[in-house]
Amino acid sequence: MKSRVEGKVWRFGDNVDTDQIIPAEYLITPDMGVLAKHAFEKARPEFAGRVKPGDIIVAGRNFGSGSSREHAPRALLGAGVSCVVAESFARIFFRNSINIGLPLIEAKIATKEEGRIRVDFEKGEITDLGSKKTVGFPPYADFLRNLMDDGGLIPYAKMKINEERRGKQ
Repeated sequence: MKSRVEGKVWRFGDNVDTDQIIPAEYLITPDMGVLAKHAFEKARPEFAGRVKPGDIIVAGRNFGSGSSREHAPRALLGAGVSCVVAESFARIFFRNSINIGLPLIEAKIATKEEGRIRVDFEKGEITDLGSKKTVGFPPYADFLRNLMDDGGLIPYAKMKINEERRGKQ
């Protein structure tokens, strides 16, 4: 996980559910590249064709509500989204995102569509680069940063198992 990211903002409102993020008909594959091509296909048809690596989603309350499918954060990660900032997240979406290495920040920031923001994970700050306004958020605990650095829960667990095995030899 980078210590900070900077990117173009994609604004969304409240209650963006997983069906909006990735329509159910694309749940036949776990491939992030394929899922990315269909991200927000019905809710924001231009998203998949215009999103760039490093872009950041900024949303309202209850982002990721709906089903518990891991495909939704996979679609965002596959599309190159570097971070999602929202006032609140559905808990299962939050956990699924952390598990695959997609950083989420709970914070409220007033920023414009296609504006630019910087998220500093170490300082716990989000800065709107247009207005220069900054809001704070609680930084991730060290173990969560380590988990994210390793690409999510499964790679982190495999690394820890391998470390333990090497230690016993």
